[in-house]
Amino acid sequence: MEFLVVVKRDCETCQMVGPVLAGLKEALPLTLYSQDDPAFPEETGGARDDRGLEESWRRKIEVVPTVIRIEDGEEIERTEGWDRNEWQRITGQGDLGAGLPDFKPGCGSRSVEPGMPERLSLQFGGMHLAARAIEVAEMEDPMEIAYDRGWTDGLPTVPPTDLRIARMLSGTTRKPDEIIGLIPPNLAECSIEKVAISAVMAGCRPEYMPVVLAVVEAALKPEFSMHGLLATLGFAGPVVIVNGPITKRIGMNSKGNALGQGNRANASIGRTLQLLIRNMGGGIPQEIDRSVLGNPGKYTFCFAEDEDDEDWVPLNVARGATPGTSSVTLFHGDGVQGCVAWHSRTPEDVSRSLAMSLLSVCHPKVCEWSKALLVLCPDHYKIFQQNGWGRPEIEAALRDALKRPGRELIRGAQGVLEGIDPARADEIVDKFHEEDGLLVVRAGGKGAGQSAIIGGWPAQRRVEEIKIVSQEVGI
Repeated sequence: MEFLVVVKRDCETCQMVGPVLAGLKEALPLTLYSQDDPAFPEETGGARDDRGLEESWRRKIEVVPTVIRIEDGEEIERTEGWDRNEWQRITGQGDLGAGLPDFKPGCGSRSVEPGMPERLSLQFGGMHLAARAIEVAEMEDPMEIAYDRGWTDGLPTVPPTDLRIARMLSGTTRKPDEIIGLIPPNLAECSIEKVAISAVMAGCRPEYMPVVLAVVEAALKPEFSMHGLLATLGFAGPVVIVNGPITKRIGMNSKGNALGQGNRANASIGRTLQLLIRNMGGGIPQEIDRSVLGNPGKYTFCFAEDEDDEDWVPLNVARGATPGTSSVTLFHGDGVQGCVAWHSRTPEDVSRSLAMSLLSVCHPKVCEWSKALLVLCPDHYKIFQQNGWGRPEIEAALRDALKRPGRELIRGAQGVLEGIDPARADEIVDKFHEEDGLLVVRAGGKGAGQSAIIGGWPAQRRVEEIKIVSQEVGI
């Protein structure tokens, strides 16, 4: 049996127990390590030098002093800080620390200071990064290299150093070499490490990683058709809606300017997916990305739903998730179209006004081709809520208001050649397919009756092959 103790001079508790350690060293096979000064403790004649923190890292020291009992080379038990009863029990020595208090908490280990665990893991072999490092000359600018090599979406990126990647990986319990899917269109294997690299470049914080991973996994589902969305001539790109407690934990914006700039989590999470698609998948504009015009949301389009009203059924729950869980939903969306309804004062009036704007998605005379996402602002929702309307009533009223006589929609009607098959002239036609045709979420700031419509990808008419997808956020 032997004992190991880790201390540091910059700790009042470690200084206090110096005489105790001296007595234990005389009585027991005791090895001392000091994290900051090998001459400390003076009462013991000093300690082994652990200023490099290798021993502390390998022993997973979180608090100093830590006393560890070892048998046959294996740790049996440990105690942290100064606790007279615990020290006496572990060491088998009585009457320790005469004149000292019975208990005094320890101090944080230097090995767990911010950024240090990742640094030590890289240094001592606890983490192996598979990605090939790019050598940068002293006079070269890493940001300019990213531009020169085509790794950026047009905005500056954060250089993904080993340390930054390691810190990003600390945001998940999943292994760096785990393959989560194939990134289109090149179908390159995408590992957790590769996602972390893109997350660094996009400007994420480590705590965003669970959401980022859920977004990537959702995008790689075959039914989302990420390859098709990328290669379309249309405007659309992936739109990410995040639900659940994690939105508040990582500081996502669901209030004023929720669809705009200014929030790090919103901006960087959506951007990570786009950088992955570009750099791993080969989705380069004017190459595989064939959009005629695109939309600004193809930089990033990610926001959280406002779930502060307990009467509201959040989108993920409406789609089958357990209440209280966190998840992401990916929609194939165009840019934002505002819907101004200032004079509507009843839920029926608001529904009709919103529906009139929704009719313009894709084309006013084209039905059942695309889907739509309606972002309901607080002022419009308040009118519904005050009249006892929740999600079911709102969705039902919108569906009814979006029905139109086929004769108004057929090709050539109203002097416009676009439209539906003339054979449907006698039908009452829905604007959107019933299945996921219209998604309703809540977000935005108060003060004006201004909701938003995000039109969908016309290829969504293939409802059996192309679907809106959701993915639960893990750890």
